[in-house]
Amino acid sequence: MHADGTTGFSADAQQAPAMPAAGDLDPARLFESSPIPTFIINTEHVVTHMNHACATTLGVQAQDVVGTRSLGRIFYGRDRPILADLVLDGALAPALEALYPGSARASAQVSGAFEAEGFFPHIGAQGCWLLFTAAVLRDGKGKLVGAIETLVDISDRKRAEGELLRTQVALNAQLTLAHDQLVQNEKLASIGQLAAGVAHEINNPIGYIFSNFGTLEKYLADLFEMLTAYEAAESGIADNATRQQLKALRERVELGFLKEDIPALMRESREGIVRVRKIVQDLKDFSHVDATLEWQFAELVRCIDSTVNVVNNEIKYKADVVREYVAVPDVECHASEINQVIMNLLVNAAQAIGPERGTITIRNGTDGTLVWFEISDNGCGIEKASMARIFDPFYTTKPVGKGTGLGLSISYGIVHKHHGRIQVHSEVGKGTTFRVELPIVQPAPEDAATTSQSAAR
Repeated sequence: MHADGTTGFSADAQQAPAMPAAGDLDPARLFESSPIPTFIINTEHVVTHMNHACATTLGVQAQDVVGTRSLGRIFYGRDRPILADLVLDGALAPALEALYPGSARASAQVSGAFEAEGFFPHIGAQGCWLLFTAAVLRDGKGKLVGAIETLVDISDRKRAEGELLRTQVALNAQLTLAHDQLVQNEKLASIGQLAAGVAHEINNPIGYIFSNFGTLEKYLADLFEMLTAYEAAESGIADNATRQQLKALRERVELGFLKEDIPALMRESREGIVRVRKIVQDLKDFSHVDATLEWQFAELVRCIDSTVNVVNNEIKYKADVVREYVAVPDVECHASEINQVIMNLLVNAAQAIGPERGTITIRNGTDGTLVWFEISDNGCGIEKASMARIFDPFYTTKPVGKGTGLGLSISYGIVHKHHGRIQVHSEVGKGTTFRVELPIVQPAPEDAATTSQSAAR
């Protein structure tokens, strides 16, 4: 050791020294040639040594650092203790957690050493993640003479961990969405089974009533014909008392009113029965209780109309539904899933309309290879900041308790599964339009991946 407290180790940061020859065990040359970035401080916290690897990692000249206490500024851009300082002073317990929260720990590789890690934006062109280990240095008599600290660049590992975490978060979101969609599909299947049972139980008595109505109308026609004949014959009755009695009875039962009102009641009742039969059929169409897991061609307009009828209670008090249909070909799809998309869009449209009665407009069309439909409302519209996230799972602009944030996400997944596209256009205060495009024929399996990528864009 020199009189100035240094050992005479070279600290040339300009050029890496040559590796020592075999058998050359000079400690100074070994220190300088080590590929592990290393520096040493003395008991006064002055840097006494810094090897070439350390100077290169920190982007400094070793001769500019040796003899100074400037490592805090190099690492952190300001004066503050580094790990070697804490180890040297023995001020570990409170200081370690304060300066290196969540990362400081006793080294598992070096007894008595401590390590931590952190990101240093001042090191390297884009910052650098470092794992650093520090331990005290003692001479042969056990006297404390300083501390040594080594550095390991872990930037690649941290980037890989970050990418892994992002991938994990994305996979968890997809898994959650898939689970929720599965639950939703199970609910729809249950609704379908319920609808099938209800349809069966209701259709049978309605069938009886409908059939009996036909017979009853015939009986009433015959009865009214007989009553007309009796009225015509009434004047020919010779007994005046009998004629007066019949007249009084006719007036008491209001026979003329009954002859007008009974047919009207029969017409209204028949219309009510037809309405009930239509509701039951719409429930069956919506849940598609007879569908298999196979792709089938479905009439899109029928899907829309049946769904409108199913959710009519959500709409009828808030908006008028305007249908602007044109003739389009049937589309190959899972009809119950498309019905779910339509239902989500219709309910969202109704909920977007304010206290004043609004309008929901449904349009459709085709370009020969695909069929599209639009559901527009004149409601509150969607803020621009929310537009990019409306299809994200669990994202919702509705008040707490008014939505789960899954409807549009599930709808997006269904449309994507059908190799289609769902788009949205909205203006705050004017309304929102959702447009769904579906291929008329599903692509062949070898073309499905390309089609899905295109639809996602």
